Amino acid sequence: MFHNFSRSLADLVGEDYTNYVCAARAALTSESEAALRLLAHEQVSFCPSDFFARQEALLSRTGEQIAPAMETTESGAPSDSYRAAQHNAQSPLSGFGCYRVGEDGKLYFAAKSEHYHIPLGHSFPGYRLIDIAKRLGIPNATHNNTRGYLTRKTERRLIAAANGVSDESATLDEIIASREPGVLNRVINLETGSLAVEAAIKMMLARFYPIDGAKPVCEGRIPVFLVMADNAGGITAGYHGTTVIAQTLRGLWPMFGKKAEESGLYRVVGVPINDPAGFEAAITKWNEPPYQTAGFLHEIIMMNYGSIRLNESFLQSAYRLCRETNTPVLCDEIQSCAWYEGLFLFRKYGIRPDFVSVGKGFPGGNYAASRLVFSGAFDSLSQFGALVTNGQEELASLSYLVTMEYIAKNGAEIARVGARYHEAMVALAAKHKKLITGAEGDAHMSALCFDSVPDAVEFCKRMQQVYGVDISAQTYKPNCPPVALTKLPIITTESMALGLVDKMDRCLTKMEEEKHV
Repeated sequence: MFHNFSRSLADLVGEDYTNYVCAARAALTSESEAALRLLAHEQVSFCPSDFFARQEALLSRTGEQIAPAMETTESGAPSDSYRAAQHNAQSPLSGFGCYRVGEDGKLYFAAKSEHYHIPLGHSFPGYRLIDIAKRLGIPNATHNNTRGYLTRKTERRLIAAANGVSDESATLDEIIASREPGVLNRVINLETGSLAVEAAIKMMLARFYPIDGAKPVCEGRIPVFLVMADNAGGITAGYHGTTVIAQTLRGLWPMFGKKAEESGLYRVVGVPINDPAGFEAAITKWNEPPYQTAGFLHEIIMMNYGSIRLNESFLQSAYRLCRETNTPVLCDEIQSCAWYEGLFLFRKYGIRPDFVSVGKGFPGGNYAASRLVFSGAFDSLSQFGALVTNGQEELASLSYLVTMEYIAKNGAEIARVGARYHEAMVALAAKHKKLITGAEGDAHMSALCFDSVPDAVEFCKRMQQVYGVDISAQTYKPNCPPVALTKLPIITTESMALGLVDKMDRCLTKMEEEKHV
């Protein structure tokens, strides 16, 4: 069971800061400072039993129309591609925990956590602390050179978690002062994961090209980015954002990438998945003049390529070779952060990246707020080198603190339920071999691998329309087995997780029966 606990805003951010906030608010508005302090000390329950009881009760009703369907002709003004992909019926009218009611009035289970944004679901009780902070007048908007206390506190707590120590540890200041590769001790606050990865790419390139006139340490060499290869040896497997260079790392803008390669500006090379010998061959080849490896960029669970999980031995071997060749590593945890005990998946692998991009999960869908956590060894950008005006938002940082507090108290249960869910998905795949070739991913991020694209598409269509479970088929990548992706919110209980697997079982059984007939 998930452990219920309560926190006040003062508990989370500290008495000293709280007192200053209340005094400042009282001075601005003439409100009673004592009354404001009472509000700041109001205890908020994070995991009330009735919240979880309602979650479990709703599961049996997914797919049902539980509210009036909305009738609207509003189509917006999207781009052509967005218009083609739009599904108004599932657009949200209201959300509660793991569920949303769509414009069609039906109840849906957010089995992808609204594309990885809501680890704690919709309307998570603990986020009431954000409402209290607003009531106390804590502003959200600030700027790079006026980073607020909550943002600074969040930075420190992220560094502590990334290094596996308490944010009150006596060693934390020593960690922050380090300039050693692999010691994560800097944070750049950004709004999107794309910009977080872009900041890392800039620092990698700054070793080859001057950003402000300083002589680069790798001047004269051609930078080579190593990324995960697809099953055909191409570079389409990864996904590191939507900026131009990041998109060339996955094969988009092919003519642009070709010209960059031909001119000696940079090149992108794919390394085979979970193949230590293949990685060693690549890093040896591309560290011979005139080339030098600019960086190795990877996810741990490739949610945009069959949900393939990179195994521990492969990554540990790759990291050793990167350290030996002075190749910085970006571990892209935009999708996996805040879904694991200890907050970061890379810590479970015993690896030490130089850059970690995080986002989506930490702010819990309340704000766009990503971060780049990185080593002081690569701290080369000026303040404006990775500037995002809104990146320092205070209430966004508070949402990080709330999410981190929940995971700190319930990490063991999150891990247990995630493991149980993946076990059930593996068993489900074994039961339905006529349609499914196996299960991939890990814990809440588990996927079913189908033998054919039509079966994967039909399964996801039925799960959404008949069972009210939001699952998507990943079929758009070449040379990648079609998969049905899930990413359950970490407030999902064991009975809910197994209930979802039961719905999948019924759907697959029906599909097999129809095929047999």
